[in-house]
Amino acid sequence: MLRELVIGLDIGTTSVKAVVFDITGKLIAEAEDMITTYYPQPEWAEQNPKEVERSSVKVIKEVVEKANAKQDELLTVGISCAMHSLICIDENHEPLSPMLIWSDGRSSEKADELMETKGKDIFLKTGTPIHPMSPLVKLSWMKENDYEPYQKAAYFMTMKEFILQKWFGQRVIDYSMASSTGLMNVKALDWDEEVLEIAGVRREQLSSIVPPTEVLTHMDADIAAEMGIAEQLPFTIGAADGQLANLGNGSISPGEVNVSVGTSGAIRQFMKGANVNEKCETFTYAFTDDTSIIGGPTNNGGIALQWLKDMLEFEGTHDEFVAEAEQVDAGANGIIFLPYVNGERAPLWNQRAKGNFYGLSIGHKKEHLIRAVLEGITFNIYQIGKSLEAVAGKPEKISVNGGLTKSPLWVQIMADVFGKEIHLSDTHHNAAWGAAWTGLVGIGKVESFEAIKKNMPAEKVIEPNMQNHAAYVEIYDKYEKIAKDLAVYFT
Repeated sequence: MLRELVIGLDIGTTSVKAVVFDITGKLIAEAEDMITTYYPQPEWAEQNPKEVERSSVKVIKEVVEKANAKQDELLTVGISCAMHSLICIDENHEPLSPMLIWSDGRSSEKADELMETKGKDIFLKTGTPIHPMSPLVKLSWMKENDYEPYQKAAYFMTMKEFILQKWFGQRVIDYSMASSTGLMNVKALDWDEEVLEIAGVRREQLSSIVPPTEVLTHMDADIAAEMGIAEQLPFTIGAADGQLANLGNGSISPGEVNVSVGTSGAIRQFMKGANVNEKCETFTYAFTDDTSIIGGPTNNGGIALQWLKDMLEFEGTHDEFVAEAEQVDAGANGIIFLPYVNGERAPLWNQRAKGNFYGLSIGHKKEHLIRAVLEGITFNIYQIGKSLEAVAGKPEKISVNGGLTKSPLWVQIMADVFGKEIHLSDTHHNAAWGAAWTGLVGIGKVESFEAIKKNMPAEKVIEPNMQNHAAYVEIYDKYEKIAKDLAVYFT
């Protein structure tokens, strides 16, 4: 009997993953290939787009073999991709530059300059914060610094566009990836001429903007053969990883908030329309014709914890390191940690932000520092959530996923800080499942995005300790004041 299978391709910053599901969301097989990031100068962060494309072919080939999937069992492939990448491309669709990824900070000064002039007006039109992560700011830096690949470029693409051009010979970009470039008017769902002028980019140098359900077929025969799939297998363009992580977690209705925390993190919520935060604290990225996702990313999730582990030269496992904090009560005995060790996006949007421990005394030990870091990461997410709430309303349900959720202590801290139940997903493949489901919507196999709620794995619900919550309310108030007071020194 033939199975009905769907593949989610998740092109991240750390790795590329391909996951085979059946149409109910059951995991059949998975494959992963790590991506190398290069740092040629301080604050520069680059990847080789050809290496990422090869990794994408590799994982699809591997996962098809692992699933022992016959060509007529595969229904579609849906694609998720990390946001804010930028590649300069020549007329033959070959890269002229490395891929600048979201964490590339070379354009920090340009971001400051834009924010002091037209930044807020641009943000209110695009919904994309003025920050070095944004391709708009990267392009403005390239223009100002006579960056040779920029001057010679026939096209500018994100990683997903580069792959689709190579595989299908088409230049297309979905709403959410276009939105995250900072070049698209989020209400008009079209490239914004004024913003293009600031970036020094012509409309014809950019791809056609299409919905996430756009289907591509007629794959390059050699690439299809290498993957072990049919040339006519429909690929659905999908969306950005943030939107699809929410979708794959079932957090698609108004009031359903999803928190993803791995190395970095984000808190997001879908909404009708495209309301933009007047204070420029959160992003608004389009998803479909009439829905968008609002939220904020943080640079400092698990990376802050790893930084502390390395600095303390702790020789045990990650789990053993986190377990040290279990012997410390809420509040870390008076220590408050600002987690900006890797600069920060939301809510500060300041790549020069610095981490700080406040309240240290001679009696503190490593377990207090560990607890303070776990709490600081959570306070930062909570602060972003408050900005989100101002636009999208109070959350009715909070779900979490990502690597940090492997720590029961951290998930409990989340529940206690928010003072709400936390719904813990039983999978780490939310973006891939969201991509796969978008594929099923694209080919008409399922009726809607919302129908994914019928095909979700079981969740574990973590109840808040309200006594701890009461303590955290007071501690957070101090955290917010310290963060505001110190922000003036982040220059």
